[in-house]
Amino acid sequence: MERKNNYLIQAQQAKERFLTYDQQGLIRKFSLKHDGEYFYMTFLCKPYRLSRTTGDLWRQEGENWQDANTFGEVMTLLDLLCDSRENRWISGRWKNMQAFGMQFHQNLLEEPRDPAAECFDREPERLIRACKRLGAEKIPGGDYGYAVELFDGLKIGILFWHGDEEFLPRLRFLWDENAMMYIRYETMYYAIGLLKARLLEA
Repeated sequence: MERKNNYLIQAQQAKERFLTYDQQGLIRKFSLKHDGEYFYMTFLCKPYRLSRTTGDLWRQEGENWQDANTFGEVMTLLDLLCDSRENRWISGRWKNMQAFGMQFHQNLLEEPRDPAAECFDREPERLIRACKRLGAEKIPGGDYGYAVELFDGLKIGILFWHGDEEFLPRLRFLWDENAMMYIRYETMYYAIGLLKARLLEA
């Protein structure tokens, strides 16, 4: 319970930090659609709205707006909005996730068993179908490779390899080499967690 509360505390702190930013500056920075109450944006291929007075987040599902104040959604989207550079730009060149961090972080990306990869190994058509539903484009690499837009033109590359007698099935993630103009290294993990959940959901 204490750990969960710590997540909620961090998410609330991120909202409070967002409220200190120049909102007109954010509108100009991202060409945000807005009204007096909300900012509107597309995040991981779904419509979102962000309260301009509380920092609370909603995701549109069908005709309805649903609460989207999960730790991952709040931390990732507010990081992208508040911390991306004014002079950010997409290079068009992929970089492996491990290459952005320190050596000791690599173990976080090398879990011996990945339930999502095992799911797609059994039913690869689920991965293909999910990527298509997320508007992904094909990229080279792996047995299957796709790129899904996260926000503001920044995409996450997905590479999948089937397992065999020697190796477990693998999912690997790529970012544009300029990704840290958009998002902090730590937040990349939250974004990938959201993407994996969205792939399984889709």
